Amino acid sequence: MRERIAGLAALRGWRRLACAFVAGAFGALAMPPYGFLPALAIALCVAVWLMDGAMAGRRRIGPAFLIGWAWGFGFLTAGLWWLGSAFLVEADEFLWALPLGVIGLPFGLGLFYGAGFAVAGLAWTRRPARIAAVAFGLGGAEWLRGHVLTGFPWNVLGMALGQNLWLMQAAAFVGLYGLTVLAVLVCAAPATLFDRASQRERFGPAAAAAILLVALALAGADRLGPPDPVVTGVRLRLVQPNLQQDAKFRPENRDDIVDRYIELSDRPPEAGEAAPTHIVWPESAFPFLIQRDADARAKIAAGLKPGRVLMTGAARADEPLPGERPRIYNAIMVIEPDGTITDTYDKVHLVPFGEYLPGVLDGVLRAIGLRQFVAIPGGFTAGDAASQRILTVPGLPPVVGTICYEAIFPAAIRPLGQPIDSARPPGLILNVTNDGWFGDTPGPRQHLAQARLRAVEEGLPLVRDANTGISAVVDPHGRVTAQTPIDVETYLDADLPARILGGTPYARFGDLLFAGMLMVCAGLALAGRERV
Repeated sequence: MRERIAGLAALRGWRRLACAFVAGAFGALAMPPYGFLPALAIALCVAVWLMDGAMAGRRRIGPAFLIGWAWGFGFLTAGLWWLGSAFLVEADEFLWALPLGVIGLPFGLGLFYGAGFAVAGLAWTRRPARIAAVAFGLGGAEWLRGHVLTGFPWNVLGMALGQNLWLMQAAAFVGLYGLTVLAVLVCAAPATLFDRASQRERFGPAAAAAILLVALALAGADRLGPPDPVVTGVRLRLVQPNLQQDAKFRPENRDDIVDRYIELSDRPPEAGEAAPTHIVWPESAFPFLIQRDADARAKIAAGLKPGRVLMTGAARADEPLPGERPRIYNAIMVIEPDGTITDTYDKVHLVPFGEYLPGVLDGVLRAIGLRQFVAIPGGFTAGDAASQRILTVPGLPPVVGTICYEAIFPAAIRPLGQPIDSARPPGLILNVTNDGWFGDTPGPRQHLAQARLRAVEEGLPLVRDANTGISAVVDPHGRVTAQTPIDVETYLDADLPARILGGTPYARFGDLLFAGMLMVCAGLALAGRERV
């Protein structure tokens, strides 16, 4: 085995990069929905051995960066290939850009992994401390990937642990990025087993990683305890209409769409079950502005049974100044039984190129006839990032609104990452989404897995309603209490789990513990830096 590893370390040029790419692509099997953790261990061990060869004799940042970039390029290409489905919805307009999403995005995001490996290379050594260097570099790189240029923390390495019910419990303390440091430490440690070193240095890191993994699992199992209680007097109905993308946004379908929502909302519950008190409809439910359509609201009020409150995704327009185009927001609206809109939340974290064209690219791309996926003149406008996301819904505890991929961002429920107002602690996370762009691919399953982790981080139940699925209710420990299949017209009746009283350490301190983990890894890496 050592001879084969030596052969890997001896690779140069394109062969080294190709090996890193393939290793990263294999590592994507550790992500949802597959969850094969050994794949990430193999992928990271190969990366460590490639780094050993590149760093032999001296520390060289260039080769380290290229290894990391190629590894990240492979990891993200294999994990995000399903993004291509969105370009096929209106293929006549967007098919040409499919390679930009499937290849171009992973190519660019791979630069973060390159930076992470380059930083690790600064402290590289043939001793076990290099595992801490990799954890520091990749932990920091994933945090940056989640924040730089609006951020895109999809399939962060910590999700290798964040999809297992026992292991994900650590997120209540250290969050997704803390899980990333733990995942890298656990999965990269076996690389030392084949070092030419003392038995302590060869077997110590792998043994420590195994102990850490078992300890995380046992502590997580202990934290789960009995099922969480439910909020009395609340029965949810999540409507999943399964509207296809080519019909969803056509104004001529407005009446049929509203009728479908009402019919699904008013179906009688199963025998012996309580009737719904609150109805949820998914993101962008209507191909028109419901706030300006009193007739449609009256139709909804008449169609829903008395006393039921509706929470729905919908586009919202402000009142423009004379001569200006109105700003359109992707919103959640609370509609009371009489059809009155009593509260709204405007989406803050818009999808670049999906809901708007970024910055200086807007004018340039529109000049050559291009637009974002959602065909709204000028694109959506982002909501106020500094405002609280709390919605007031009669009969419910305070509701934190998130729309679509806002739920993949750790601490997204807090304005600008600040603590939640203690006077109005939230009681649930509401996530409305439309994953119909991506069909029956890993995309919707990855989306649910990442939203589920927010429930564990914050100690709050998650109520997730998706146009084509997967709709689900998740308790504050990450247990899925009810869910729908994908690509099916249906509805889901479920109780609302109660929040964890007092919240979680992560809800109180955010990424502070993660920062401490990075500092420990940096200290360990520097302590073992004396020889390459």
